[in-house]
Amino acid sequence: MQECGLVATDIACRRGDRILFRALSLDVKAGEIVHLAGANGIGKSSLIRILAGLLRPFAGTVERRGAIALSDERLALDGHLPLEDALRFWDRIDRAGRPEAEFGLDDLLDVPVRYLSTGQRKRAALARVAASGAPLWLLDEPLNGLDVHWSERAQEAIEAHCARGGAVVIASHQPLALERVRTLAIRNFQP
Repeated sequence: MQECGLVATDIACRRGDRILFRALSLDVKAGEIVHLAGANGIGKSSLIRILAGLLRPFAGTVERRGAIALSDERLALDGHLPLEDALRFWDRIDRAGRPEAEFGLDDLLDVPVRYLSTGQRKRAALARVAASGAPLWLLDEPLNGLDVHWSERAQEAIEAHCARGGAVVIASHQPLALERVRTLAIRNFQP
């Protein structure tokens, strides 16, 4: 796996006239899992977007090493295509593999993405991230919509990715059952 890591220094996020957080620093190295914890609306998703380079921080800097795979509320799969074709689109770009079986999607490959349940769509999004080959995963609420079984399986996939030298940042208001996780409470950086 290629080198990966992320260093965020003195990050501040402003949405409208409101500062969500400030002076937030984070260093994520290969093999690490960081849980961005906090209530709804505290800025977890905004921070994930800042870390991904999709949102400019109000203050501070972010340095990234290695390719990034992002999973957020925007499903990066064409809703009109059958799941297999939607995943194949990304496979042609990433050329890293197809882990449908790992996420229990084999029986859903002919179903148009728009007809998948919330949990099935979440599993498809996680399969896309896993298949990307990117060493750094940024996951925004990856367990939302998953039942207990698939929540456990998703967390196992996250731990396996880190054991292979990857790194994961997870934004979630839910508790995680991961063994090697460092929690960063966003509320500690509110003004």
